[in-house]
Amino acid sequence: MNTPRTVINYVNAAHFVDHYAMLVFPAALLVMGPAFGLTYGEFLPYGTPGFIAFGAGSLVTGWLGDVWSRRHMMVAFFMGIGLALVATGLAQTPLQVGLGVFAIGAFAAIYHPVGTAMIVAYAPKLGREIGLNGVFGNLGVASSAVATGVLSQFVGWRAAFIAPGAIAIAAGIAFMLSVVHEDRRAHKATTAPVRIAAQDMWRVIAALVLTVIASSTSFNTVTVALPKLFAERLADITASPALLGLIAACVYMFGAASQFTVGTLVDRHGLRAVFLPLCFLSMPVLYLAAVTSGPALLPVAVVLIIAIFGQVTINDAMVGKYTTDKWRSTAYSIRYFIGFTAAGASVAMIAAMHESGGFAPTFKVLAGLSILVIVGGLIFPGEKAQPAAVAAE
Repeated sequence: MNTPRTVINYVNAAHFVDHYAMLVFPAALLVMGPAFGLTYGEFLPYGTPGFIAFGAGSLVTGWLGDVWSRRHMMVAFFMGIGLALVATGLAQTPLQVGLGVFAIGAFAAIYHPVGTAMIVAYAPKLGREIGLNGVFGNLGVASSAVATGVLSQFVGWRAAFIAPGAIAIAAGIAFMLSVVHEDRRAHKATTAPVRIAAQDMWRVIAALVLTVIASSTSFNTVTVALPKLFAERLADITASPALLGLIAACVYMFGAASQFTVGTLVDRHGLRAVFLPLCFLSMPVLYLAAVTSGPALLPVAVVLIIAIFGQVTINDAMVGKYTTDKWRSTAYSIRYFIGFTAAGASVAMIAAMHESGGFAPTFKVLAGLSILVIVGGLIFPGEKAQPAAVAAE
């Protein structure tokens, strides 16, 4: 029997695996590049197809989750991403590495539309559980930075792929034995009463599209670039890949706290009350990240991570709150297709702009793009007041 907490625990673990796996390649590049005789800018584009697959593949995986089985899709996620990580660790050429990263991205595309829909279906409190789920994803980001740095430096970059791949396969076997095929009839049709007037739904959709494009691009760019950004701008502090990974991991932990806090605040105060103040935070800190170096970069990076990771929780709560369970995976697949496909292009952008001018122009472009988040926050409607009986329910 699928108890809500058992399912949520495994889906949270899957979120950890998903983000960990997607960031092994960028973190390992600091060691992989010299091993293959390529610079950072030359090797990074080999990961572009994987990040595009991460977004584009969500359209198919979300639909399959709705019409076939979310449970079976999650089994495919764990086993597939584990095997892809191991295969990448055994690669002998940059092209083989690129194919391995593509496979990682293709299987990673299963998680967000399918796993997030499962969280919403079983969540007793939507905002809190989405926020907590975001914490696990952020722990995956943070752990990937530090573990990949340590493994790459002291064992070798191949171990940085093979070790988490084996763990993912083991987690998939445990999930297969613990979670049975779901009975959709037992799920909630919706997570909450409709709180937006019908004539205002276009504002919800427009706000979601605008913020997803901008915030997902910023999220992907920052998480991919942060280890290299610290390596360049904190060179006076350390040149150790392991220590740089630890510094990045500590910064990412603030994002984990941000996602849980934002999710809890959404339950208490509603989406717009939390969304609107948060949307004004990204632009100034992205610009500061473009022009700051040395120890002063660390507090800037902390505030930046809080802003962009908190926005992810807002976006997921918007979809979960206003869709029914029957087509929720499909709705999330569209959300993540828009977000991750736009974000996938950021890998190519980082490579091109880094070769020509470093990270300063990249972060200035992101600061300009964040105007879309502000517009989205301004047009997002307030929720209708609910009768006391409905609110209590």
